Amino acid sequence: MGPTRKPNVCSRLSRRALGFFSRDAGVVQRTNLGILRALVCQKSTKFKNVWTTHSKSPIAYERGRIYFDNYRCCISSVASEPRKLYEMPKCSKSEKIEDALLWECPVGEILPNPSDYKSSLIALTAHNWLLRISATTGKILEKIYLASYCKFRYLSWDTPQEVIAVKSAQNKASAVARQAGIQQPVLLYLAVFRVLPFSLVGILEINKKIFGSVTDATLSHGILIVMYSSGLVRLYSFQAITEQAKNGIQEMECCSLESDWIYFHPDASGRIIHVGPNQVKVLKLNEIENDSQHQVSEDFVILANREKNKNENLFTVTASGRVVKKNFTLLDDDPEQETFKIVDYEDELDLLSVVAVTQIDAEGKAHLDFHCNEYGTLLKSIPLVESWDVTYSHEVYFDRDLVLHIEQKPNRVFSCYVYQMVCDTGEEEETIIRSC
Repeated sequence: MGPTRKPNVCSRLSRRALGFFSRDAGVVQRTNLGILRALVCQKSTKFKNVWTTHSKSPIAYERGRIYFDNYRCCISSVASEPRKLYEMPKCSKSEKIEDALLWECPVGEILPNPSDYKSSLIALTAHNWLLRISATTGKILEKIYLASYCKFRYLSWDTPQEVIAVKSAQNKASAVARQAGIQQPVLLYLAVFRVLPFSLVGILEINKKIFGSVTDATLSHGILIVMYSSGLVRLYSFQAITEQAKNGIQEMECCSLESDWIYFHPDASGRIIHVGPNQVKVLKLNEIENDSQHQVSEDFVILANREKNKNENLFTVTASGRVVKKNFTLLDDDPEQETFKIVDYEDELDLLSVVAVTQIDAEGKAHLDFHCNEYGTLLKSIPLVESWDVTYSHEVYFDRDLVLHIEQKPNRVFSCYVYQMVCDTGEEEETIIRSC
């Protein structure tokens, strides 16, 4: 049998207008998102920078909301022009929000309070308080104190919308301890909480005496992911803290200054995303038949657009006229080569978004690529207009018809560039530049 023909956008719109999907709202939603995906990926579609803003404090983004002043000010990014949703009262430096996650209420569960059915922001403050804040009003709904023996700084989902992992800053030995040869055995702490209401699952210390010379650790889908400077990654069961998985140790064959990173795929498929400077590996975690173990195998690989030969030759001529040939190998994250910086997943359109950057002279150029989540096929590439300075931090988000780029500039100036999808083939309008 030949491949099944997919209906085009016009056919889908006609079927929707005739009410073919009226009996099942879920079918309507999936059809609408299928139409949007087709529009996003078609050749004539462009993404235009519609507004830009700057700030003296970090800028964050969560599901159509842009946060300024350490999450104190919330602005909607859905409209073509920025619109303020709320602004929380000013607070002291110790009370500022360090990190946050957007929580949206589960479907089909009876919740204790009417406010629990609305979206809220799970926030971590500088003085170790965990807060749940209304995403529409900024009102604090719930708060809990974490600990005083370490500085918690980062939030992530262990189980999306259900369990969060709160990670501490890495412990560093004092100058006196280093001079005395005393090493700090505990690298960091991971505190795990269930959401609504907050309830502690447990606190795990990442101890070098147990895990070895570990450089970082994170928790995802009940799996503790431990990383080493050699490029080694180990996967552990969080519940038992015992290793289970053939091929549980993954190595990224690369020579780079920046370490690779690994995490479970957000699509809940059980796959793993392993990202290096010049390749993105999507791995499968399959259970072996008649065995309690799991095996990691390769699903597909996305490769950076580079020349095959990384080795370059240099020729020098001595005083006697003899030609001397020097051979050297570039690092895999050399800025003059296309390098992967960000990999994310758009769940509603089922697309992998990959940011690749190349440093051209003193200016870096970046583009955002959309890949098929099932096979890894490149579907569309979008150039980012603004230059990309690889020496500073960047974040790029792709959300339905919106692309948002947040960057840090010299002197701690943060900029936010918002791109929106345009399908017309006429001349583009002038970019609207606004400040907040």
